[in-house]
Amino acid sequence: MSLPDRREAEVRRLLEQRAAEPVPPDLAERAREEGERLLGRRRALRTALWAGALAGLAALLVWALALDPWTATPPKTTSPTAGW
Repeated sequence: MSLPDRREAEVRRLLEQRAAEPVPPDLAERAREEGERLLGRRRALRTALWAGALAGLAALLVWALALDPWTATPPKTTSPTAGW
């Protein structure tokens, strides 16, 4: 027997010796439940991020409307002739 044939025979022997491990009967149900949990967490995170972004946008809008930051500030000094 050559080397590749011997290795192939060894692998075949090992595969034949190994008994098939039983699959739990509720495996599909557990996988579905875990998937639903993961999707729920992702949905909650996405909702929280959108809510945070919208709250930040609303705060920016309120700040901009209240302080009117785009107009120039009036001068703090008075003209020299104003007091005469």
